[in-house]
This record gives sequence, structure tokens and C-alpha cells, in this order.
Amino acid sequence: MARRQFVVDVLHPSRPNVPRSELSEKLATLYKTDKNRVVTFGFRTHFGGGKSTGFALIYDDETAQKKFEPRYRLVRVRIPIFFGLAAFSLMGLLVRIGHEEGSTNTKAAERAKEPCQEGKPSFSGTLPSH
Repeated sequence: MARRQFVVDVLHPSRPNVPRSELSEKLATLYKTDKNRVVTFGFRTHFGGGKSTGFALIYDDETAQKKFEPRYRLVRVRIPIFFGLAAFSLMGLLVRIGHEEGSTNTKAAERAKEPCQEGKPSFSGTLPSH
């Protein structure tokens, strides 16, 4: 799967817990890899503090990471990914694009009154609002 995976035990007697970013940096230096290829998750602090246990994955390259990692963990590591638009937000975007603002509204109304040219429908340029 082009990765190394292991359970990580962290001893931190003088601190409440250790940030994931700090753990990623430490694991990256330990395993001689890029900090962005290290993914840490699922850390739980033991009762009484001083020790945490979690899971870590170290990917060989970014393509393997994009292929196997869930999207929410890719976002945590700041890897750019494409999210498709939901139907509701896409409709809102189309409505916002379709509305013309300011004095152009009068120009759009004039264009709507013009007769259709050959094979071209008349279009006002605005979409109905809800």
C-alpha cells in the first residue's frame, strides 16, 4: 500500500497532551521523510495523564496518500483536493451569476424586449429569485 503504519505511544509526564503537528515533525525526522507524508490520528490520553496512544501512517509519496487517505485527513494535512459542489450550493451559485446588478438590469430588460433574431432566443439575463 506504499505506506508504513504503526501504533504510537507518547510519554508526556509534564504536559497534558502533545499536538499532532509536533508528533508529525518528530516522526518525519525519525523516519527521514517529509512532514506532509506523516498522518497521525486517533490519539487518546490514558487516565491520569502522562501517556497517549494513537496511530500513525507514513506514505511513500503524495499520490499514494491521495489514493488511500480519506478526504478529511487530506484536508488536515493541507493537501489540495477537489470537492464537487452540492446541488443546493450549485443552484445558489447559478442564481448569483445570473443576476445582473445596478444599471445593467435596465439593459437586460431592453434586451428581453428585442425580437428574436434568426434561430437565437431572446434572453433577459436574469434568473427568477425565490
